[in-house]
Amino acid sequence: MNKSDFYYDLPQELIAQTPIYPRDNSRMLVYDRLTNKIAHKHFYDIVEYLKEGDVLVINNTKVIPARIFCHREGKDEVIEVLLLKRIDYNHYECITKPAKKLKIDTKVIFSEKLSAIVKEIGEQGIRVLEFTFDGVLEDILNDIGTMPLPPYIKEKLQDQSRYQTVYCKELGSSAAPTAGLHFTQELLEKIKEKGVQIAQVLLHVGLGTFRPVKEEDILKHNMHSEYCEIDKENAEIINNAVKDGRRVICVGTTSVRTVESLADENGFVKADKMDTNIFIYPGYKFKVVKGLITNFHLPESTLIMLVSAFMGRENTLNMYNEAVKEKYRFFSFGDATYII
Repeated sequence: MNKSDFYYDLPQELIAQTPIYPRDNSRMLVYDRLTNKIAHKHFYDIVEYLKEGDVLVINNTKVIPARIFCHREGKDEVIEVLLLKRIDYNHYECITKPAKKLKIDTKVIFSEKLSAIVKEIGEQGIRVLEFTFDGVLEDILNDIGTMPLPPYIKEKLQDQSRYQTVYCKELGSSAAPTAGLHFTQELLEKIKEKGVQIAQVLLHVGLGTFRPVKEEDILKHNMHSEYCEIDKENAEIINNAVKDGRRVICVGTTSVRTVESLADENGFVKADKMDTNIFIYPGYKFKVVKGLITNFHLPESTLIMLVSAFMGRENTLNMYNEAVKEKYRFFSFGDATYII
């Protein structure tokens, strides 16, 4: 399969620059895989499409203010650092710009309370930094960092909480699991009242989200690993649904990648934690997922390839072309799709 097989033409003006208020007022394109029919709804209509016994899988990761700026000791300059993945207590894998200034053992200063030394050099601007900090690192990042919005969003985000889901808990992501941005607490309560169970999983969104597919042959693409986990309680919720033949519906591609990474061939997930580099593209046989709530993704991205694996490449491109025609809003702050 070629990268170009997953291209569609998107007018720039359809790339959402700001979030919708309220969250659940975004539009939602509903695609039925059995009939190939499309319905145009709003996200608050999701309640109509869920039924008692369904399990909704959400990713409860929380975005850190991962974009920070520094300078080399004694230099008047600005170097951008994007924290991607925490390796241990004080080591992070980062994207840096300009990377050429950060050689091994270079010391950089972020603030009076935070500095770092370059310990490893990777490809395409990747560096491993060893941080030294006075206090709690998360508190320092809250003071000096900004939300790592994707480069296609040019507008300044007025409310930082709008790049977090209402159910986020575990700090560690470098980007939001954006399908979950559409939910409000009130909508989640309505969903629970209908008899739908919520299962929480965790995947810290990292480099895989930021790295484009560069190889024309997609099988040569290198998926970087991201940390994920499912605890015993939530594994049981999912496994009981699988055993009973009830639907497991994932909110976002990160939830899909988590449950599929930790599932056996019979669709039962194990309570475990791991780094996953799972790459899902057409031909993949889903073990757990029966429904998918997600946003509209970039052309030729691993995310549109995952959607194409779930509903077929031609069906996906037809759906996307319909969304362009109907002027849906695309990408992180854009509208939703529900694929059943």
